[in-house]
Amino acid sequence: MYKTQLRTAPLGETGLEITRVGFGAWAIGGAGYDWGWGAQDDEDSIAAIHHSLELGVNWIDTAAQYGFGHSEEVVGRALAGLAERPYVFTKGGQPEGPGRTTVQSLERDSLRREVEGSLTRLGVEAIDLYQIHWPIPDEEIEEGWSTLVELRDNGLVRHIGVSNFNVEELRRIQSIAPVETLQPPYSLIAGGVEDEILPLVEREGIGVIVYSPMGSGLLTGRMTRERIESLPDDDWRKHRAQFTEPRLSRNLELVARLEEVAERHNTSPGAVAVAWTLRNPAVDGAIVGFRRPDQVDPIIGAANLELGADDIATIEGRA
Repeated sequence: MYKTQLRTAPLGETGLEITRVGFGAWAIGGAGYDWGWGAQDDEDSIAAIHHSLELGVNWIDTAAQYGFGHSEEVVGRALAGLAERPYVFTKGGQPEGPGRTTVQSLERDSLRREVEGSLTRLGVEAIDLYQIHWPIPDEEIEEGWSTLVELRDNGLVRHIGVSNFNVEELRRIQSIAPVETLQPPYSLIAGGVEDEILPLVEREGIGVIVYSPMGSGLLTGRMTRERIESLPDDDWRKHRAQFTEPRLSRNLELVARLEEVAERHNTSPGAVAVAWTLRNPAVDGAIVGFRRPDQVDPIIGAANLELGADDIATIEGRA
């Protein structure tokens, strides 16, 4: 299997060396639940995973909540029989509720059931990184984190982290056990973690993998007004603020600037958007979602793309 030389970085102090871009498996969870991305062909998903691995990607990030196990099942199918499997990261704390809606629970017994289900679906003996998906309910955060420590001690997971936690929530659980990794949203249209969270985790050696670096597809250069209007009603993005006015016009202006920089580097606007997140010294890797193999090549180069001061000025509208 031919692999390109993608740049890598240590994931905090975990000892894991990850490619700067990883495979995000949210969208391949498909439709039929409250955070679905519309219908998705599983064979396309598996082909996209395999192509990403062929190009050198060495980690996959998924969650039990993505299609309530479906994404993990697809990842497990893609990994079955591979001579060398990538690192597998997943998340818990959002079990399935009535009518395929998301329930928030960080209770010990619930998390243990979730991790056992994830292990089965993924077909692995231990999960390389297990994360609390959301800090909800607030009153169960400490119980949830203590449970992840227990899961690690029991050998069911190798490393533990959290997603979507703020500084105060991180402090609360750090008193129980060190936080190994954080997964925050971070992009040119969601930069709220730059002020406090990213400086904190960088100082404390916490690994960071960011999600939605292309704004859930908005910054790829392929998301036009017409395409947004034609999104299926069961795609959660259709009615989100960044995909509707007045923010949509500003975001499409940003995409035009990304296209200008992409032309300079013979790459895609999406790759430029991802590379912009990777230039932050706190960020070890970026999660990029692919639904088909043809979507991989235009973006994967972000792992090796270096943006200069002129590029940043253009992107940020200062040129």
